[in-house]
Amino acid sequence: MRTSGWWAATGLALILTLTACSGDAADEDSSSAAGISAAAPARAPDQASVGGAGPAQDTKAQAPDLSVDQRAIVYTGSITVRVDDVNAAAARVTGIVTGVGGFVGGDQRTSNGERGSADATLTLRVPAGKFTAVVDQLSGLGIEEQRQIGTEDVTEQTIDLDARIATQTARVASGRKLLGQAKDLDDLVMLEREVATREADLASLQAKKRRLADLTALSTITAVLLDPQAAGKPASSNAFADGWNGFVTSLGAVVTALGWVLPWLVLAAVPVGFWLLRRRRTLSRRTSEGAGGQGS
Repeated sequence: MRTSGWWAATGLALILTLTACSGDAADEDSSSAAGISAAAPARAPDQASVGGAGPAQDTKAQAPDLSVDQRAIVYTGSITVRVDDVNAAAARVTGIVTGVGGFVGGDQRTSNGERGSADATLTLRVPAGKFTAVVDQLSGLGIEEQRQIGTEDVTEQTIDLDARIATQTARVASGRKLLGQAKDLDDLVMLEREVATREADLASLQAKKRRLADLTALSTITAVLLDPQAAGKPASSNAFADGWNGFVTSLGAVVTALGWVLPWLVLAAVPVGFWLLRRRRTLSRRTSEGAGGQGS
């Protein structure tokens, strides 16, 4: 009996011990779970702020947040002004352009001695920041007849070129490094060819970048200066000359067409002539045979 009681007491103690351990483990799990759940709300605002900042950053990256001064914009324009003296006005245009740090890229002038009229077409390159001011100054030289302004935003092209230039520069550097390590003749030839190709591509990209930089730094203005006689000249003054030129052009086209067709006509005339001659002989033979039959 005592032995049975001892085993019963031992089993009960073991059960209580296991139960206590299980309770402690459950408490620890509950405490850790509670700690995690308690810490989650503390981190939630950070996650929400990060999540909220994510779309905001994407929207900001996609939106054109650059100011006009920070963007790469190409300005072009043309203006036609009627002036009293074309040469004097052209000299004033040159002074205006050089005064703002630009230059005259082209100067074309024509004059008609019979009519006493003259006109000039000047291609001007001026700093982009002075573009509007220069156009307004040109308008003040006389009576403005026409003005046309255009812009082109090349910011994305500039950024793309910068990225491509950086990538190509790295490729050239890696190619040169491999070329310096090559020992086999075939490898040397292949690497030299590859490096030359990469350097040519890099030079092309750099040239495009310089061209864009030039267009954005210096705007282009085409200024047309007309005197009163040239501006008032009727459009049909050379109607007879234009008509005669059109007639000569049409006649030349006809002669050219005949020159193309004539050799083929000669080639076609040989079989056609042979066929006509043979047909004529056949008809003559039939006529002779018919006449002989009637006579008999």
